[in-house]
Amino acid sequence: MSAQKVRMQPGLAVIIAAATLALIVIAALAAPLLPIPDPDLPDLHARSAPPFWLDGAVPGHLLGTDAVGRDLLSRLIHGARTSLAIGVGVTLVAAVIGIGLGLVAGYFGGAVDTCVSFLITARLAMPVVLICLASVAVFGASFTVITAVLGAMLWDRFALVARSMTKSVRAADFVTAARLQGASTIRVLLTEVVPTIGNQLIVIATLEVGLAIVLESALSFLGMGVPPPTASWGLMIAEGKEELLFAPWLVIIPGTALFVLIMAINVLGDGLQRDRTGERG
Repeated sequence: MSAQKVRMQPGLAVIIAAATLALIVIAALAAPLLPIPDPDLPDLHARSAPPFWLDGAVPGHLLGTDAVGRDLLSRLIHGARTSLAIGVGVTLVAAVIGIGLGLVAGYFGGAVDTCVSFLITARLAMPVVLICLASVAVFGASFTVITAVLGAMLWDRFALVARSMTKSVRAADFVTAARLQGASTIRVLLTEVVPTIGNQLIVIATLEVGLAIVLESALSFLGMGVPPPTASWGLMIAEGKEELLFAPWLVIIPGTALFVLIMAINVLGDGLQRDRTGERG
């Protein structure tokens, strides 16, 4: 019985993570329809109001307000929209670059593989945060710049997995049969190779989304992320640290939300990887 319980735990963790992630995504998507205050509208009469479980809470502000009176719950939900949008956008950009390079390297091999391997090594030698900070300083902080720069810096895992898996299937019977039937290289890659390695790429995508969200929050915390007043969890933590001694919830609440979101994404990705390798709990 005890062994059964141990085996069931990972599956239960994945279900909880998936449900948590689904709730966050639904709340983020439905933010404009929810009966919550404008996230950018200050209420000077309710500045630094505590959340409902503390004395001095202000009606209408469930999780309290920040130093200028903006509703914390509203900014938290709209901040989730920002984080998820950047996470998904960065992952899409990274996937296009990394999977494209990995496919051609693994399929053709030889000099092409050597060139792509060199690009991967060069990318791994670059400090992601410093490159992002320099790029934002040059081009300015915006959703588009952050998404493009992070996407251009996080493609290496996609490339490594795509390259390795493509090498393992390029001599498979179904790939050979497609070539003998006259299918072009692009068609073989898109209709035969990509669907075969798709499960592994989905696992990588879940990990990349979490990493992109963490990096965006770090940039926002350093003042180089999405520009204010746009709600961002990293920016909320940066703004709240000035009031940490007097209003610690301004840091604790967005910090906890960020932790829960990243944990949910990572546990879900780990569950997908276990399912792929047959290591079910």
